[in-house]
Amino acid sequence: MPEICRKFSEMFGLDLGMTLLLFGCILAAMAFEFINGFHDTANAVATVIYTRSLKPRVAVIWSGIFNFLGVYFGGIAVAIGIINLLPLEILLDQNISHNVAMVASLILTAIIWNLGTWYFGIPCSSSHTLIGSIFGVGLAYLFISDSSGAALNWTKVIEALSALLISPVIGFGLTILLMHILRKTVRKKKFFKPADPEKKPPFWVRLLLIGTCTTVSYSHGSNDGQKGVGLIMIILISLLPAHFALDNTKNPSNMIGNVNHIEYFIGKTDTTKILTADMPGYIALTSCITDLKGNLLIAQNPDEFDKLDRFNARKDILTIKKKTNEFLASPSVLKNKALVLNNKESKMLKNDIKEMDSYTEYAPWYVILMVSLSLGLGTMIGWKRIVTTLGEKIGKSQMSYAQGASAQIVATATIMSSSTIGLPVSTTHVLSSGIAGSMVYQGGWKNLQMKTIYNILLTWVITIPVTIAMSGGLFLLIRSFI
Repeated sequence: MPEICRKFSEMFGLDLGMTLLLFGCILAAMAFEFINGFHDTANAVATVIYTRSLKPRVAVIWSGIFNFLGVYFGGIAVAIGIINLLPLEILLDQNISHNVAMVASLILTAIIWNLGTWYFGIPCSSSHTLIGSIFGVGLAYLFISDSSGAALNWTKVIEALSALLISPVIGFGLTILLMHILRKTVRKKKFFKPADPEKKPPFWVRLLLIGTCTTVSYSHGSNDGQKGVGLIMIILISLLPAHFALDNTKNPSNMIGNVNHIEYFIGKTDTTKILTADMPGYIALTSCITDLKGNLLIAQNPDEFDKLDRFNARKDILTIKKKTNEFLASPSVLKNKALVLNNKESKMLKNDIKEMDSYTEYAPWYVILMVSLSLGLGTMIGWKRIVTTLGEKIGKSQMSYAQGASAQIVATATIMSSSTIGLPVSTTHVLSSGIAGSMVYQGGWKNLQMKTIYNILLTWVITIPVTIAMSGGLFLLIRSFI
């Protein structure tokens, strides 16, 4: 270990203390994902265990494998969404005390809350936990006197909160609808009767339930696992911006053409038509374009390539994207027509911004692999507490094959759709609400164990405010000691 630390220190130009801190943060992030694994295992395996489709140990190993695959092959749209929740100013803050306090408070809050809810067997959302922690840090950062220009990315905040709030309602409603469809189309009455605890289900039922367990496991990895990827990228970008601010597998000098295009399009603006309120944003945009262009011109010379300021290049790329979108949606452009672009030019401008995004929206393969392993291994242990809640304590009746399949199918569809568009959702709450919906369809509202539902809803409601307060307080506290 000391030899690894020494080589790492030399590679990235860090002293031993910073190297150990970086290792500690990454290990803590992996621990969060490991805890996420055993906290959320039940989401995939509860139905196959309670219907005796698979033995518990086989089920959790199977689920672990497909969680691993889901993280590794599921894309990084959700990870980028997590990163973009933070204010740009805090992610690229060169004050090391801010960065260390941010990372430590995020991870500690997420781990403490996840472990606490797991211990009491309450299905809690790791998504709520992590997003609440990020909100808390962002809000606490606003109280620091020298960061008056910082702000949470409220567009992303609203998108994330909306996804977290709406997805359980979708899970509940769609499961009832699917149960109704199955009731009308499947003639085998045994499919809707409680599973016999002494017998294995028919082969076709086992195949269906194992299939839905597989898809939920994969979709869980593709969404929840990507939150761990986003967390580690926050650590790397904030503590090692010179190395991880831009994708090292791509040559930044290739971006110069995109910057020239954007400069040309924005240069067509009639400045006499820009409203006073929009002028500061326009000036900031043109200034960033000039700065980025000058920075990238350095990278075109192989002898000067090492002088490229990756930290400021990332900041300029993200600022150009933000300010361009704001300017195109401003009254100066929409009402005064300060900038008029035809459809072809608008499309080219969007493509140039998208191409520039690819230099900042990335995750190295080894980060994805670390998170895949952490989530996959975590999935294989600690499953029993939450499985008991999902299988026995949501409804008063024994779960039927139809209920298990319906809840799993709806959970898969909801989570995969959210992962595709880069929105974080709670696998726990989508599946819990699906099971609740199936219980209501099977036996009405009286078929729910209201004490369990109350505990789940209470945790759902308080997770975000509690984690906001905890992470924000930890951020300010840790920063005061560093």
